[in-house]
Amino acid sequence: MKKYEKISLISCELEELFDFHLDVNNLKAITPDNIQITFLKENFTPKKNEVLKIKTVKNFLPINWEVKIEKLERPNILVDLALKSPFRYWKHYHIFTKKGNLCELKDIVEYELPFGIIGNFFNFLIQRELNTMFTFRHKITKELLTKV
Repeated sequence: MKKYEKISLISCELEELFDFHLDVNNLKAITPDNIQITFLKENFTPKKNEVLKIKTVKNFLPINWEVKIEKLERPNILVDLALKSPFRYWKHYHIFTKKGNLCELKDIVEYELPFGIIGNFFNFLIQRELNTMFTFRHKITKELLTKV
């Protein structure tokens, strides 16, 4: 099992950070411009065991995702598990913690690549892509929520 982790501190309220992540429409705002996102199920409200269907397009390559909300504990944790994705396994933990007058946003992704040993050979590319994506996501989240 491979793992990726990204942590940022944001000057906002914990509930605000949690609610921001519950609103799936914000996913478009925090996704890099080179990735298009279409929600295949309109008006999705995350609840435990609900499934979100998404189509992404990057470099003209369409990929369908089905993501099940596995755990939802206000205001600290949201866990989604991919039922359908380009990965053999994908579990994404969104963890929100109060740290003094700041909030810590922690994204942890556990994943397995397809194609066994051959797929694992390309893990360095996946780690680079994940770092690019989550660095962007954290930057935009921070810009949108930071209290001056």
